[in-house]
Amino acid sequence: MKMILSLLAVAFFLHGCATGERMQTVSEGMSKEEVVSQLGEPDGYRRNGDYEALQYTNRLISGWSWDRTDYTVILENGRVVEYGPGEVRERDSGTGTLILVPVR
Repeated sequence: MKMILSLLAVAFFLHGCATGERMQTVSEGMSKEEVVSQLGEPDGYRRNGDYEALQYTNRLISGWSWDRTDYTVILENGRVVEYGPGEVRERDSGTGTLILVPVR
């Protein structure tokens, strides 16, 4: 039983670690289903009008264990319009338009 749990934990860890590298496969115009098939289920979700933000937290950018960041994929009407590391904000108050702002 311990062996099975250990293998599942390792598989889960490796799945999460690879998200940073798989972000390179995301491109503008992809559907939500295509993004989820490439990156897996998001850790967080936000909807604002026609916009959705899929959040992937604490994922590796590279193979180095300390090289972690949060990624967001912003969709408008179910299609990717922005993606990458950064913070999701509303463009202008009350418009519903979500944008990705790089975090420094």
